[in-house]
Amino acid sequence: MKELWINLPVKDLERSREFFSAVGFNVMELGQAGNEMVGMVVGVHQVHVMLVLEERFKNYSLNALTDTDQSTEALFSISVDLKEELDETIGKVKQAGGFVFSEPAEQNGFYGAAFADLDGHRWNLLVM
Repeated sequence: MKELWINLPVKDLERSREFFSAVGFNVMELGQAGNEMVGMVVGVHQVHVMLVLEERFKNYSLNALTDTDQSTEALFSISVDLKEELDETIGKVKQAGGFVFSEPAEQNGFYGAAFADLDGHRWNLLVM
């Protein structure tokens, strides 16, 4: 196995692109597929996260989508180097319209925070 690609359904591709760019993710354009999906590269190991319009995503998954207002499908955890970086990122999440459901704090020996993006996907930031 060579690479990990995470695919997430989104309702509004442009709003999602703007949100993740504002938060600090490296958003990539995908040429012709750019009207139905965009990609992001996360971290030094370059995990690929694909934001895919819901209808196209349903064609891939052949299954109903999770209602993120009612349940959590997964929690994506990302490490950061410094508390200040985490605090700054959480500030950007708030400014971009995300929902911070766990404010920055020391928990279980880690400094962390967590937020939901515009489509309700949950993200966890930890200082490692």
